[in-house]
Amino acid sequence: MTSQPTDNPKTIYDFTVKDAKGNYVDLSVYKGKVLLIVNVASKCGLTNSNYTELNQLYQQYKDQGLEVVAFPCNQFGDEEPGSNEEIEEFVCTRFKSEFPIFDKIEVNGDNAAPLYKFLKLGKWGFFGDDIQWNFTKFLVDRDGKVSDRYYPTTSPLSLERDIKKLLGVS
Repeated sequence: MTSQPTDNPKTIYDFTVKDAKGNYVDLSVYKGKVLLIVNVASKCGLTNSNYTELNQLYQQYKDQGLEVVAFPCNQFGDEEPGSNEEIEEFVCTRFKSEFPIFDKIEVNGDNAAPLYKFLKLGKWGFFGDDIQWNFTKFLVDRDGKVSDRYYPTTSPLSLERDIKKLLGVS
């Protein structure tokens, strides 16, 4: 299983997930940071623009406390078919991404990662709680609570105002 919650998770810090290399990462290592959690795919029509803009946001705000956390997912159109190693190489070589890439997961259905089940608990839009496609984004505040959710077609750069607000920068 990719992510393990504690008995009654209250924040994302109650989860442990696997990184792309198979190491367990306790998300409490991100305490005090603002997180942008995204389900990513390498072969999606949204890939180029999203990775480019996620990199821009990360470079601009990582020193103020922003972390981009990427979870590859192959549930939408078979657009992330590669292994963790192939995905990491693609992201790091093509996009020069420096933010962490985690283990490939499912975000919907019975096999959805516990972290994603937790992220989807809010009332979000017209489609219920399910993730609609690749590059759905969750903004998490410094206390580990989900602040907002954004559709796959929402440009990462359009989140800058919300990110700055949570970071406390002007």
